Amino acid sequence: MTALAGAGARRRGGYALRPPATLTLLCLFAALAGAALVALTVGAAGIPLGRLPAALGLWSDVSAGPSLVRDQLVLWSIRIPRIGAAAMVGALLAASGAIMQGLFRNPLADPALVGVSSGGALAAAAAIVFTDSQIGQSVRFMQHQLLPIAAFAGSLLTTILLYSIASRGGRTSIAIFLLAGIAIAAIANAGIGLLVFIADDRQLRDITFWMLGSLSGATGAKLVTLAPVLGVAAIACVLIARGLDVLVLGEAEAFHSGVDVERLKRISIVLVSAMTGVAVSVCGVVGFVGIVVPHLLRLVIGPAHRLLLPSSMLLGAVLLTGADTLARTIVAPADMPIGILTAAVGAPFFLVMLLRQRGLVSL
Repeated sequence: MTALAGAGARRRGGYALRPPATLTLLCLFAALAGAALVALTVGAAGIPLGRLPAALGLWSDVSAGPSLVRDQLVLWSIRIPRIGAAAMVGALLAASGAIMQGLFRNPLADPALVGVSSGGALAAAAAIVFTDSQIGQSVRFMQHQLLPIAAFAGSLLTTILLYSIASRGGRTSIAIFLLAGIAIAAIANAGIGLLVFIADDRQLRDITFWMLGSLSGATGAKLVTLAPVLGVAAIACVLIARGLDVLVLGEAEAFHSGVDVERLKRISIVLVSAMTGVAVSVCGVVGFVGIVVPHLLRLVIGPAHRLLLPSSMLLGAVLLTGADTLARTIVAPADMPIGILTAAVGAPFFLVMLLRQRGLVSL
């Protein structure tokens, strides 16, 4: 009788219903492949599934004629770079959110919510205006490199400032962390507003791109920028997973368990800044991916970061690939900013989380 009661308690707590790690990763890989396949075929210039292999060059189809040339042009010049950018950016943002939530032991932490993305966007917007000034003419030749560097620097400075404000005596205050994040995001948005005021028409369009978020400018060169950061982030996530698991118990307990807490903090801060900064440099500010994805996965697979971090990357890639597909088809042939869709879905989800965390919010 006792054994049955214990089994029932485990089932009610969700322990017995959690899928194995291998099955979870395989399902997420399959979902990503399915989302990419749909994204390849759906759009203003639709490509039927039967013509997709020939357009990808898997086999030749001489009967296709001009339609084959059009399909190949759409796929290789526009759609494949955009799908790759969506998957990589989604993976980076979701992993950033999972790392921040583990570092601050707060399920409400998110790079966009606490101003890290806004800090990167402010630096990127400043770089846009600066490169068109007389002083910036000397570095205009490296404009494509300057943008991700500026976004990374802005995200890094914002993260360091946030951590410095929220930490005191080796402890991090959740309430101060959230309130400081809101204040930093407001300051960054005020700076972006000032840049909008002084920008010309072309600069204004570029800054608006950062504010709303869009993947319409994805190119092969930007994929080359994203790929190394994603690779390094994947390796780093494996290395810091155990430290984040132990850190949940508290910094003192983590220290006595053999974790170099300060080193873990530094690595996590730089990692989040790099991932967020590069993502912002490619698509602008895309909110709520970093808060929705890890929270959903914790409900399904639990809080262990060894599985949570790679799963967050995969689910983030699936989510943003699907959102981008919807963004370029819902008002076709126009292109809706992807930040609008993620906010429309993520904001209600965030409100539900706040209602579940009333005890935390009351602090």
